[in-house]
Amino acid sequence: MSRLIRMDHTGHTELAEWTTDDPASVEAAVTAFRTEIDRGYFGVVSHGEGHAEQVHQLPIDAGLVIMRRPIAGG
Repeated sequence: MSRLIRMDHTGHTELAEWTTDDPASVEAAVTAFRTEIDRGYFGVVSHGEGHAEQVHQLPIDAGLVIMRRPIAGG
């Protein structure tokens, strides 16, 4: 089971769970991902300690996708 979570003031909120063999759960996760992107969040997938990749589409084969706000500053 894959998960989509949003990092927020509570720590994190689970937005969706899906399995690749359940098209309805994949569609719901893609919709939730797109909603968060539209709200200004970034999607991030970890590739091990110290390595992460920003994603612009939901990678349905990922085990965990984290939505987070951009880091403030410049």
